[in-house]
Amino acid sequence: MTADLVHGPQHPHAPVLGDQAALDRARKLAAETFAARADDYDRRAAFPAEDFEDLFTAGLLAAAVPREYGGLGFGPQQRNTLPLWDLTTTLASADLSLARCWEGHANSLVLIDALGTPEQKRRWFAGVVGRGEKWVAWSGEPRAPKPGETSRFGTALTPVEGGWTVRGTKAFATSATGAQWAILFVDPAGPGGARHAQPAPNGRAAASGRAAGSELLMLACDLSDPTVSVDGTWWDPVGMRATVSHLVRFDDTFIPRDHLIGAPGSYLSGQWQSAFVPHYASSFLGAAQAACAYGLAYIRKQDKGADPYVRQRAGSMAVNVDTARLWLRHVAALWDEGRVDEARIAGSKARHAIEHLAEETVHHCIRACGARSLVRPSPVERILRDLTFYQRHDNDDHILATIGRAALGDDHDPSFHKP
Repeated sequence: MTADLVHGPQHPHAPVLGDQAALDRARKLAAETFAARADDYDRRAAFPAEDFEDLFTAGLLAAAVPREYGGLGFGPQQRNTLPLWDLTTTLASADLSLARCWEGHANSLVLIDALGTPEQKRRWFAGVVGRGEKWVAWSGEPRAPKPGETSRFGTALTPVEGGWTVRGTKAFATSATGAQWAILFVDPAGPGGARHAQPAPNGRAAASGRAAGSELLMLACDLSDPTVSVDGTWWDPVGMRATVSHLVRFDDTFIPRDHLIGAPGSYLSGQWQSAFVPHYASSFLGAAQAACAYGLAYIRKQDKGADPYVRQRAGSMAVNVDTARLWLRHVAALWDEGRVDEARIAGSKARHAIEHLAEETVHHCIRACGARSLVRPSPVERILRDLTFYQRHDNDDHILATIGRAALGDDHDPSFHKP
């Protein structure tokens, strides 16, 4: 995200919904509707389809679409970053799984905004704004199978007239039963997701024996294609169940050449993953906010506030939530000011710090409220499972080591935090 930032003129018929009005609308939906549905979606491991319909009806689904295309113009590409992250935090406070699906949708729109052709933007943004189409980005081709698995994940790309065919599987395919479009990260050199194709730090070619990843492609796939199938038996996690991050198979799925987003390797050379790292942290903050709100309400209702140790737990939760908010505000300002190199490493710092602040906040809530807070229908039980699972999205040990390498002036990878 360097010179690729674009700032087009506002369309004369752009929505009048301002940033604060949009966030207020999202908070109302989250508090009055989405939070009430979260338990059912979690128990059934079902995609939060009604929530997305409500986001569309409320004019929020196109939050990351530029205003000149009928959206709200949120996100780092439009240098209006904090409203997008605040919106994600709001959704996560109601349902962390919903927020993860939303992240995939919003981040996909940011990529189309940054790297898509004018025709791609016109076509695909119109689908989001006018028809409520949902997007997601799939990279997952893990090299290590689950215990008991014998098959390997991965996709193979074959050039054909007019485009390519994709054969193989992707795992952790969030929103697999809910999205209409997916950006597939496919390496022509062979199986492996985006993090496996990552070039060495600072863009130098990797010495791994594989291609350096410079040709990694982003291909827009219409998920209604009959050659795309979903295996719902693979996804049975302890948390984040409603993300429906199933195994998806591609049986020689044709991708037209005009569905290639950006030049080959542009995701890696532009270090786009580093723009999304702090977005994950905004979801962690939402989980912390929800736990804090539950804990404070429970303490008041049970008249436990006179206990000095409970007061300390309440104070710690409040400090943690405010600290996390300040981190996100700081990183968002760096993106919006065009201080890209600072923003990238600051995003890793925020991701690391907020993971621990959120985790600590949930445990303060549990200790203050007792074991009853972990008995359904308490939302804390689900928040604990979801946050524990979602924090594994990146290896925090590697994130902290990346921060250390940057502090020492050494080469570092702000996107995938490789050791």
